[in-house]
Amino acid sequence: MRLLSLLPYVYRIVANCRFTRDEHRLEGVFRMDGKLIYLMGPSGSGKDSLIEAARVPLRAFNCEIMRRVITRSAEAVGEDAIGVTPEEFERRLQAGDFSLAWRANGLAYGIPIEMDEWLHAGRNVLVNGSRANLRQALERYPALLPILLTVKDDVLRERLLRRRRETSEQIEARLARNALFKDRRATDLPVHLIDNSGDLTQAVSQLLNFVRLNAAPDQT
Repeated sequence: MRLLSLLPYVYRIVANCRFTRDEHRLEGVFRMDGKLIYLMGPSGSGKDSLIEAARVPLRAFNCEIMRRVITRSAEAVGEDAIGVTPEEFERRLQAGDFSLAWRANGLAYGIPIEMDEWLHAGRNVLVNGSRANLRQALERYPALLPILLTVKDDVLRERLLRRRRETSEQIEARLARNALFKDRRATDLPVHLIDNSGDLTQAVSQLLNFVRLNAAPDQT
C-alpha cells in the first residue's frame, strides 16, 4: 500500500523530465507544454507596472502571472508578491517548494513549484525573473522566452531618485551594473528587448506581441 501511495509522485518526476534517444537517462530539464515568459529588468524599469497593466490582456493568450516569494515585504511594494521571513524562505527552499530561487541585494527570491504544474498542463506563465539568474533558468527551461525591459539611464536615474529607497551612490552603482549587463549579456541566446522609457501602453503592446508570437496555444 505504501508503494502505491508513492506512484503519483513518481509519475510527476518522470513527467517533468525527458529521456534522450542515445542515452537512457533522465535529464534535469523540465518538459513544458506551456511557455515560460521570463521577464527581466533593473530596479526602476517598471516591471511591476508592466505586469499589472498586462495582467488582464495576457489571459487571452492563456497566460498566468506567477507570484514571487520574497524575504522582505517592503520589496514587494507595487508587486503582487508573497513576503516571508528568511527562516521561512529557507524552510521552503529545503522542502523543494521552488521551481527557481536566487539571492540578490541581500534578499532571497523564489518561484513557487506550482509553476511547473501550470506549464505541464499547457498554460503559459509569466514570471518576474532576475538577469543574474537567467543562465540557471535556461538550464531548467531551455525553451523559455527571455524578455529584458530596458530604460534610458536618465529616466532610470530619475525613477530611482523618486523612490527614495537608495542613496545617490547606490543608484549610480545600479546604473553601472545595468550598463555592464547590456555590454556583456548573461547568455548567447537572443533576448527580446522592450524599451519602457516612455508610454507604458507601448511597452504593454510589445510584451503582448512577443507572447502572441511565441506562446503555446491553449491546451487546457
